[in-house]
Amino acid sequence: MTRRLTITMVAVVAGALLVAGFGSLVLIRAQSRRDTVRDLRKQAQGIAQLVDDIPARNTAAAAVFRQRVLQRILKLTDQEVIRYSAAGQPLDPLPKGVSKSDLDFPALQQGKTVSGVNGALAFAAAPGTTARGVPFALVLTRNVRVGGGAALWLLVAGGAALVVVVAVAANLGRRLTKPLREAEEATRRIAAGDLGARVPTDGGDDELAALSRSINAMAASLERSKGLERQFLLSVSHDLRTPLTSIRGYAEALAEHKAKPGQAAAVILSEARRLERLVGDLLELAKLDARRFSLDMRATDVCEVINDTAEGFRPAAEASDVRLTVHAPARAALVADADPDRLAQVIANLVENALDFASSNITVGTGRGNGTVELWVEDDGPGIAADEIPHVFDRFYTASRAPRRHVASGLGLAIVHELVDAMGGTVRAESSADGGARLVVTLRDEAEVTAA
Repeated sequence: MTRRLTITMVAVVAGALLVAGFGSLVLIRAQSRRDTVRDLRKQAQGIAQLVDDIPARNTAAAAVFRQRVLQRILKLTDQEVIRYSAAGQPLDPLPKGVSKSDLDFPALQQGKTVSGVNGALAFAAAPGTTARGVPFALVLTRNVRVGGGAALWLLVAGGAALVVVVAVAANLGRRLTKPLREAEEATRRIAAGDLGARVPTDGGDDELAALSRSINAMAASLERSKGLERQFLLSVSHDLRTPLTSIRGYAEALAEHKAKPGQAAAVILSEARRLERLVGDLLELAKLDARRFSLDMRATDVCEVINDTAEGFRPAAEASDVRLTVHAPARAALVADADPDRLAQVIANLVENALDFASSNITVGTGRGNGTVELWVEDDGPGIAADEIPHVFDRFYTASRAPRRHVASGLGLAIVHELVDAMGGTVRAESSADGGARLVVTLRDEAEVTAA
């Protein structure tokens, strides 16, 4: 790319030099013609006043000599005195390069000076009358010599300019493409698995600097996602291994008649449900990724969905010695534009997440915002660190706070985020008043949607 960029810059400058050079030559030549014709007109008018009658031999010789001297001094190509009849017919030979049609004899008879250019020959004819009353035209000609020296100097200047342009273009091309080469090298390393590769940045604000920052951000995101994936695999492996170990152990104990059937069946059933929940989360996340799910968006009574869903967790909360409080009065008439089944799934995941961390209290509530309907779930657990809040809903993310009851897989809140986003809402995490975690879902108010 450096070579192509250099060639392009040199070609552009060379083209500009050619256009400027030829344009300059054309303009100089036109100006030179105008200047030559103007000078010839003045000289012809001045010399015509000095021309005498040539009746005598000596006088004629003196006049001719004077004309030749003036011709050498004024650097004329030719100088002739052309007599012509009253009918406008020339009586003397015309100068070379000037034809009868070039000399406007009627204009000369009226005392006008005639001038023009034939190719590279400029001419001017001034009228006069001999002492004997014979009209004549003093015709001066001069070659317009323009282009040779100017073209040479323009060529020399253009060549020098091209040499400078080649050097500057080569250096500029290398400097411009250096960030691209560095970006290419970094992306090649990232593609090869080196997620720690970064593109050097100089803090600029141009497009190349923005590209470098974007690549670095992408690499950092991939590196972090890789770490989260590794953490998730370890977590899921633990989640799978623990219940499988329990199931296998109690199954062997039953086979060897070393365990009570009722107790073994209860443990196996509990661990199977735990496995079922984990596999269900994985399948749900896969569906969300592929967008292979449908939404039945309609006016939904948020209070009703909260009450029905939260009540399903009351036995689990009591078994964990956690008080579950629901603030969703049926008379509140909070209607959101949502899918009731998916909203119930969102609430269930939030309550289940709170059960993992709560010490003794979980609060589920709802209220009206600015044109929105909000619902939240609070717990009195260890809370969320400020630097972890932006990543709570990231896939495979597990907070540094240790869950009190289960090993979190990092899928539940990711599913919440995907579902709320699909319903046109938002979800955020913050600290509660008593230091625990507060997860807030914001949905569109059905009244606002209908008005729009």
